[in-house]
Amino acid sequence: MNTGDITVKGLIDFEAEDSYDIDIQASDKGAVPLTTDKSVIIKIVDVNDNAPQIEVASLSSAIPEDSRPGTTVALISITDSDSGLNGKVIGYLSDNIPFTLIPSIQDNMYAVVTKSPLDREKISHYDVTIVAKDAGEPALSSMRTIGVDVSDVNDNRPEFSLNPYTFYVSENNPPGGSVFSLKAFDQDENENAQISYNILRHGIETDKLASFININSENGDILALKFFDFETVKTFQFQFQVVATDSGSPSLSSNVTVNVFILDQNDNAPVILYPVSSNGSAEGVEEIPRNVNAGHLVTKVRAYDADIGYNGWLLFSLLEVTDHSLFALDRYTGQIRTLRSFTETDEAEHKLLILVKDNGNVSLSATATVVVKAVEPKEAFASSDVKSAAKDDEENNVTFYLMITLGSVSALFLISIIVLIVMQCSKPTDYSSKYLQDPNYDGTLCHSIQYRSGDRRYMLVGPRMSIGSTIVPGSNGNTLVVPDRRRTSVEVVW
Repeated sequence: MNTGDITVKGLIDFEAEDSYDIDIQASDKGAVPLTTDKSVIIKIVDVNDNAPQIEVASLSSAIPEDSRPGTTVALISITDSDSGLNGKVIGYLSDNIPFTLIPSIQDNMYAVVTKSPLDREKISHYDVTIVAKDAGEPALSSMRTIGVDVSDVNDNRPEFSLNPYTFYVSENNPPGGSVFSLKAFDQDENENAQISYNILRHGIETDKLASFININSENGDILALKFFDFETVKTFQFQFQVVATDSGSPSLSSNVTVNVFILDQNDNAPVILYPVSSNGSAEGVEEIPRNVNAGHLVTKVRAYDADIGYNGWLLFSLLEVTDHSLFALDRYTGQIRTLRSFTETDEAEHKLLILVKDNGNVSLSATATVVVKAVEPKEAFASSDVKSAAKDDEENNVTFYLMITLGSVSALFLISIIVLIVMQCSKPTDYSSKYLQDPNYDGTLCHSIQYRSGDRRYMLVGPRMSIGSTIVPGSNGNTLVVPDRRRTSVEVVW
């Protein structure tokens, strides 16, 4: 070459070779050429032609949701083959996620750590994108995405869909059958979300009805161990508590109150209370004078139904009657009254068949037979006297027992008063402190004697004196001068 120019004939890569040593020899064209040697060092200037490289050194497959902030999730290595500013790298995480990237004590090493609490029930998986960017001009960057799973811990209690539960159960339910069901949910997963149910037993009287039920521990179905009889249990409502417990470690639980209302069914027929014959049948005979007027009360049919509400609301009606124009029955009270007066052509005996039925959806009923005999007034009064005498005997018996009871109470009260008086009198009483001492005082109660001397009135206070005792002038008896109404001065002589 004649010019001595050094030119690039191949690819130059700073990262592969940052300098070259070139030996150059120059010679002339003489017969005997003369030469000289020179060494040339060529330094390569780096350009920003390499993007940062991101490598995952270690990664946790899952991180518990109760991990504290600062827990390491992954170790990242970020390198850049360029030099100088071109090799200076800045790493960070994209998006708004509860993780951050912090440098490690080792060069080019970074750690992905948590920066805020995690909640698996809200977000169970994160895609964490790592961005590395150098300081070259123009700057080059690269990204790497890693997946982070959040593992579950038992941090949620079972929750019931309602609190309290209210159920309505009809009486006469089949024993052993499911009467209702309740359900609880757990936001955790796997065994932390497996729920078992049981009834909280207190062992007190209020749990008497609750002892008749059981619960399926797996699905929450409530089973009745026996049928409910509204008329027997004497209540229409009871309550108990169900506990739902998960299978986590440690396990968590929650309670719910269950209110159960027993619905009455029309399962009781009316019972006739009157009339009732001696053999127990609903039959009776009523005698009335033939001369009664219209509207006369013959008798009243009384009935009872153990059911409640419409099921226990009774209505009365006439099924059979000898003469419809003579008697009427009040459908609500059961009273039988005459519609008119008796005539000579009316029969002396009339049979009434009364139907008593309730108002249930499928009504139940009972019947009563009343035989009305129209008799002459004297016979009717005689019959009435017999009934009144029997009633008076019953009332006299009641009065007799009542008098015995009152007499016993009065005697006990009188004895108590006497005992109290005896006890009070037997207590020693010291009156010496209440009265002035006197040598002649014999212990009897004090008394007073009033007398007047001149324009003054005197009151002598001292021991009670016997008949014939005299007041000796100048004695040391206690004398109290009573002020005269005409004067204001008072004199007391002791």
